[in-house]
Formats: sequence, C-alpha cells, structure tokens
Amino acid sequence: MTSAEPVRPAVPRAREVQASVLAALQLVEDARLLGSDRRPRRSRARIAAERAIAARRLARDVPTA
Repeated sequence: MTSAEPVRPAVPRAREVQASVLAALQLVEDARLLGSDRRPRRSRARIAAERAIAARRLARDVPTA
C-alpha cells in the first residue's frame, strides 16, 4: 500500500450497517410469517387468513383523508 491509497476504516460504513440491519429485519419478518415448523401448515394458513381479515377491517374502518 502506498500513501496515495486511502486506509480502509475498521468500522463498517453506514450503508453496510444499514444493509445488515435490513437483512436482520427481513429474517425476523420471515420467521414471524412462517412460524416454526412445529405448527401444522393448516394452522399457519389460518393465522395468515386471520391477519389478512384484521388488516382489511382496519383499512375499511380507518377514514381516508
């Protein structure tokens, strides 16, 4: 390395940190949606349907501006 080359910082840059935080949030979201494999698939489908119905009811009841 010569003095003309910049020294790479020891800490990750903001974009790298942001990307890893977003990846972690995506993993958490996936785990929440998929659940553990202990639950039967039918039960997971029922829970997803209940969430969808609740979201639709909320969207219907919230007044639009």
